[in-house]
Formats: sequence, C-alpha cells, structure tokens
Amino acid sequence: MNWFVAPEYWLSRLVFQRALAVVYLFAFLTAALQFRALIGERGMLPVPRFVARVPFRQAPSVFHLRYSDRFFAAWSWAGCAVSAALIAGLDSQVPLWAAMVLWLIPWALYLSIVNVGQTWYSFGWESLLLEVGFLAVFLGNDEVAPPVVVLFLLRWILFRVEFGAGLIKIRGDACWRQLTCLDYHHETQPMPGPLSWFFHHLPKPLHRVEVAANHVTQLVVPVLLFTPQPIATAAASLMILTQLWLVLSGNFSWLNWITIVLALSAVRFATTAPAVSGPPLWYAVLVLVVCAGLVCLSYHPVRNMVSSGQVMNRSFDPLHLVNTYGAFGSVSRTRYEVVVEGTADDVPREDSDWREYEFKGKPGDPRRWPHQYAPYHLRLDWLMWFAALSPAYAGSWFGGLVERLLENDRDTLRLLRRSPFPPDAPPRFIRASLYHYRFTTWRELRETGACWHRSYVREFMPPTRLAAPMAQRR
Repeated sequence: MNWFVAPEYWLSRLVFQRALAVVYLFAFLTAALQFRALIGERGMLPVPRFVARVPFRQAPSVFHLRYSDRFFAAWSWAGCAVSAALIAGLDSQVPLWAAMVLWLIPWALYLSIVNVGQTWYSFGWESLLLEVGFLAVFLGNDEVAPPVVVLFLLRWILFRVEFGAGLIKIRGDACWRQLTCLDYHHETQPMPGPLSWFFHHLPKPLHRVEVAANHVTQLVVPVLLFTPQPIATAAASLMILTQLWLVLSGNFSWLNWITIVLALSAVRFATTAPAVSGPPLWYAVLVLVVCAGLVCLSYHPVRNMVSSGQVMNRSFDPLHLVNTYGAFGSVSRTRYEVVVEGTADDVPREDSDWREYEFKGKPGDPRRWPHQYAPYHLRLDWLMWFAALSPAYAGSWFGGLVERLLENDRDTLRLLRRSPFPPDAPPRFIRASLYHYRFTTWRELRETGACWHRSYVREFMPPTRLAAPMAQRR
C-alpha cells in the first residue's frame, strides 16, 4: 500500500506530534488553574447552571453526567499528565492501536471542557485545537509511515485557517485594503505583548509592507501547500515565519503556535526515513473512512468561505471536527479599558480612597510594561477587552466578577496580578470606569517612563456593594 503512506514525512510527523502535545499541555494547564473562578460551582458562569439548560446533544461533555470542582480539576490535570506523556514520546513505545487511544484521550478530555466553557471558551483556537487534535489520532506512530490522506487534511486545515483569515480581512475593514490597519492594531489588540509598543512605533511605510505581506501569506501562499516539494515546504516555512512575527507582536493565546504546528506537518525534513512495515488493513480502512467523513463535513466551511456573509470562528458540529476560522475582520482605532476599583469607605464618594485592581495581562497602570503570556491564555483579561468595547459583551459575567471581588473570593483574586485589599478586609464598594488608552510617544516614554497614557472617558459601572453581608448570603 505504497500509495497510502508517505515515509519521507516520518520526522515531520514526529515534530508535529510533540509540538501539538505541548499546545495541549498549555490548554489543560490554563483550564486547571483558572476554572474555579470562571466556570466552577461558585464561578461567574457555573457549569451546573449551564448543563441544566443546554442538552447533551448540543454540547457533549462528561460534565453533563457529573460535575464538581474536584472532578473538573482531576479532569484537567489528567489532561496535563497525558499531554506530558505524549511530549515524552509514550505513543512511540506502545502498539499502534494504543497510540491512537492515547491521542484520543486529550481530544475527548478537552472537548468536554470546551463544550461547557461558554463565553470563556468561545474563540477559534479552542475549536482549532480540537480539529487538529482529532486528526492527530490517525497519524499513527513508529509502527507505520504517516498516511497521505491525514497529511493532506492537516494542510487543508492550515489552508482554511490562513485563507479564511485573509478573506475576512479583505471583505471586512477597509483599512486592510488601504494597508493601514497596522497603524492601529498593535495598540488596540486584545492583549499587547512586551514588544507591541515598539511594533506600533515602526515607520508607517513599514506597516504598509507588513499588511501587504500578510495578504500574500494568507491569500496566495496557502495555495502552494498543495504543490510538489520543495515548494510546499517553502510555503509552510513562510507561514511559520509570519506566525513567529505575530508571536513577537502580541499575546494571542496558542493561536499562532498551533498554526505553526500545522505548518510543521507540511515541511519535509531532509532525512532518511526508517524502514517500517506496511499499515495494517484495519488501520488503513479506519483512516480512509474517517478522512472521507471529514471531507464531506468540509462542505460547511467551504460554503462559508465563498459566501459574501463569511463569519469567523464558528463550529459546524458539536464535536468541533470541522470549523471555520478568522481573526480581526475589523480593527479598532481607539483602545478603551475598563478600570476596576474598590473602596473600604462606608459611603462611596468621588474623593474616597479608591484602589485599583491590577490584572495580569490587560493594560492597567500606565507604567507597567506588558508581559508575554502566550501560549498560556489569560481568559479573564481577554474578555475584559471585549467588555471595554461594549458592556453587552460582559453582561453575563461582569456582575459575577464584581460580586466575587466584593467577597475577596480567593479563586477570583488568583486571576489578578494584585488585589489592593488584604484577604481579611474586602472592599465595601466596587466601581468600574472606562478609560482611553494609547501608547506613549518616544518622548513621553523618556520623560515619564510610562508606556501608556490614559484619560478618563465615562463611568462604566457605578459604585456597587453586596446586597447582604457575606455571612447572611452563605
């Protein structure tokens, strides 16, 4: 069955699998360390409340059968353990069928988390990890050479990720067509990184070059993935370089990294493939049947891509097997941030002792330089960016955040960089204000040491307190 396998891609498979396992590890680690405050039993959007109103068939998850914070924690840490085992190469030490089961486990574990994660897990990189992770089940291990059809479908995913993102930009904000979007993007992106200030201050002609190069990489280069080698390798390598440029310019969870992982599967490394036996019949049949099914399901994202009403980041089935992707179809020109403050005063006044809560990733103190967190994902910080765009984005969870800050909830405070109140003395009132943020100029940076300049815009939420003392509420 020489037509079924591509032995020359054995190292590409190995690199792809180990890198994918690393992404899985970050995803499970993010879940394990943040879930209690976000979707736990006393979280802002509790899982028990969600599964009570959403049927299993719409969001398949083990947590429909049982939920407790302890069970969710064990589930997430189990995902970390399996991911670590895959990084270490355990799948290469077991029979083919066992390796497939081993790769199926993190996919099933993470599917259960994503399907109850609600707005905290509503972004494209979640579905992308699941779609790629499902295909990884059928790549095989050292017993067989990589199947051609699986390698093709991995390129097909990469094509849809890049080409779909390119189309959504060309069809969306006019600044992409005018080559001016990067005049704003580095400053207004959801979570800037430590180099974003410098990227923002690059010369405007260079920003035009960046945008034009992005269009080429997303609208032209993806087609070359399906050409003979070494052209396909060159195309994938160019995508990797582009994604690394994006990694340097901001924090985008593991979106850039899993795109790099996908591109690695299309790179043919110059190495001699080890001799392996032909694939078992049961394996070949299973791979062909599954891949045929995925090709049929691809009808939905293809139809979306060619549609003038193209949408971004949507899953077309509850198992997230085939999805559509895209990012930044529109770019904000102005950055707003919600600043949350508390006071211990019995009567909240404008001149009260208001103390600001500091978040880990989102801009706050103008003097605090952005940090690098990706591929680790700060879910609360990311959603706070959406809250600043419109209160409607935060309608389901912002009240819960305020309530937990008024209680000095330990799990919620762990999501923050610093609370201005001691553990045994929670604030009496919380308020939120909307501020306009912009990067400082070179001169302002030298004079003040601040990378941000902020100015008050309006009240986001008036001073608010708990309806009853904590002891009565519990």
